[in-house]
Amino acid sequence: MKNTLLGLGASLLLLCGCSPEPLKPIRSGELWADNNGVHVNAHGGGMMYHDGTYYWFGENKSDSTSSALVGVMCYSSENLTDWTARGVALPVVDDDNSDIARGCVLERPKVIYNAKTGKFVMWFHLELKGQGYAAARAGVAVSDTPTGPYRFIRSGRVNAGILPFDMDEQAIATLDTLNPAHFTKWWTPEWHDAVDKGLLVKRDREGGQMSRDMTLYVDDDGKAYHIFSSEENLTLHIAELSDDYLSHTGKYVRVAPAGHNEAPAIFKKDGTYWMITSGCTGWAPNEARMFSSPSIWGPWTQHPNPCVGPDAGLTFGGQSTYIQQVQGKKDAFIFMADIWRPKHPSDARYIWLPIRFKDGTPYIEWMDSWTLDFFQ
Repeated sequence: MKNTLLGLGASLLLLCGCSPEPLKPIRSGELWADNNGVHVNAHGGGMMYHDGTYYWFGENKSDSTSSALVGVMCYSSENLTDWTARGVALPVVDDDNSDIARGCVLERPKVIYNAKTGKFVMWFHLELKGQGYAAARAGVAVSDTPTGPYRFIRSGRVNAGILPFDMDEQAIATLDTLNPAHFTKWWTPEWHDAVDKGLLVKRDREGGQMSRDMTLYVDDDGKAYHIFSSEENLTLHIAELSDDYLSHTGKYVRVAPAGHNEAPAIFKKDGTYWMITSGCTGWAPNEARMFSSPSIWGPWTQHPNPCVGPDAGLTFGGQSTYIQQVQGKKDAFIFMADIWRPKHPSDARYIWLPIRFKDGTPYIEWMDSWTLDFFQ
């Protein structure tokens, strides 16, 4: 009966001379207007698909500073091209005693849905007001609805007192021999070797590991993971979240020690995990990196830059932030990145490009304009 009705609907469209509304093009680097005609203000963001709707969360950037003066914004769409402003999902507050005081640094917000608790959980990178980038904390908030408002729970360093679960006895013995006082000069071969062996993990063990640029990933079994740049942005950590997604279990691994990676974005295809990151060059773009693994816990193998074509060496002028799967399409993933404008933060632009595959390996090629019809 359903197919009959669908066929009848198509026939009526033909009889009246109507045709389905064509898909709107995605044009990276241009101004993207929301339903109010205002440029979408959701930078360093991520996306969540829930009950037929995509929700886009990101940093509200002001005209003159990248510090958080508003908070985390939320937009919704059913087609990934028409975006409705849903307001501030997590506002900063006018209380300098709060971790999320107006003027703090609140970056890379990501939201995931917990099917067991029915809650929506947001994690983000947080730097305390007036302390530069010294705090290196992860913040968490929760809501009963996807659009919020989200209730801030806490912020802090991650996995205090715990070593990576894959550090064997020999690695721990080596770690015990490392003395930070012997490596005061950074960027030497000896220092890099010591970082690789866990020098900074040891330094931060008691107070917890640093957490900056980050993303979240929910696996097929419902387990969720917090993936973040740690150890002075030198090493990525993948840390398991608790069943309610509101804390860490203490199980974590290090990825690409001393490799200087940030801005992680992750997806899985045919049982293989793929992660795209960037180097650490401040607001300036650099060459993307890509890693793969048969397990979330590794081993992770680095591949060449996944970007191809003009400006591929600078990730087309952007920096990775998230990879979103398109619902209802096979092997359809969108690479999302930000084109930062540090002198005018609110004018930062977005890059969305389809991820393609050659012999099973992802690659990203610039397209001035494309529609979701690209995916079959």
